[in-house]
Amino acid sequence: MKYEMKYVANWEETKARFTAWWQGKNIDRPLLKVVARREQPLEELEPSWKAKTFVDKHLEVERKVVNMRNYCRTRRFFAEAFPSLDLNIGAGSFAVYLGLEPIFDQNTVWFPECIDDWDTWGEFRFNPDNFWWQRHYQSIKQAVELARGDFLVNIPDIIENLDILAAMRGAQNLCFDLIDQPDVVKARLEQLDALYFEYYDRLYDLVKTEEGGSSYTTFSIWGPGKTAKIQCDFSAMISPAHFREFVLPSLRKQCRSLDYSLYHLDGPDAVKHVPALMEIEELNALQWTPGAGQPDGGSPQWFPLYDQVIAAGKSLWIIFSGKQGGFADWVSAADRIVQRYGPEKLYFLFPEMSEQEAETLMAKAERDWVR
Repeated sequence: MKYEMKYVANWEETKARFTAWWQGKNIDRPLLKVVARREQPLEELEPSWKAKTFVDKHLEVERKVVNMRNYCRTRRFFAEAFPSLDLNIGAGSFAVYLGLEPIFDQNTVWFPECIDDWDTWGEFRFNPDNFWWQRHYQSIKQAVELARGDFLVNIPDIIENLDILAAMRGAQNLCFDLIDQPDVVKARLEQLDALYFEYYDRLYDLVKTEEGGSSYTTFSIWGPGKTAKIQCDFSAMISPAHFREFVLPSLRKQCRSLDYSLYHLDGPDAVKHVPALMEIEELNALQWTPGAGQPDGGSPQWFPLYDQVIAAGKSLWIIFSGKQGGFADWVSAADRIVQRYGPEKLYFLFPEMSEQEAETLMAKAERDWVR
């Protein structure tokens, strides 16, 4: 697919800057996501409609493409911001492809546990006829066709390792399994590791750009190859020893098969695993989600965490919250981080703002946040 990226004025430069960030050597300033609301639409808006069902809310391709076009026509994309369409069956569609039946509601997709006993659930295998796999695959294929190269279609949030087992087995049951049936858990993880790219590669082939690049859902990342966010949110419930035993081997294999990988670290209880994560040579970057009730990514409270990431030679993905302070606060927080680490290895994601604020921010970045 040839992507013209109609609504992005600097797509070639954006790709070059992303490539440099993944390599830990930003071209001059930090990588930036800056999106502004236009005072007037760029083009006439298309009529949209409300989804008739909860499933349609998540997977009705025609409506979601119309809404994305209207979004693009009412926004300006500064710096390395780019429009991309999400089509997710919740967070962790891998579990759905393997037989879990999702429950859709207005705002999310629930994954009810489905494995009561490992002995009664057969080996995980790729099933090309699984209903939800077919629905998801065909929806993404249709979205790529309808987008016509004007914006990207993201690889969906497949998710991996213990997070998939926790979705299917239940988090509490899986905690007991790590103690009572560790060999069973490891065997299931090996099955997931072998299957992950059966799904990922098929989805990647649908959405990849002409040079083989891809974007991954929600996290506003693009890379010139196989690109993904990886994670283990379940890790907040386990010890560093168990993380090294059960999770690290899967993550290593995954990173070795990806061209560009971003680890999603979720909440203070997961920070204890950062030393192990930094040992994964192929891991490119870390994304930090502080969690509910915590200061956003711009807080100096997180500098000890960032110190570990930068010292390991990894890049950082840092988001500023629109619920914590305003424009001046976001700029001040970014200033502190650049002063501490320099512009290399940094990717800042700002809340949506006005065009005037975006222009002010860009002038600031190009004047003060350069080598």
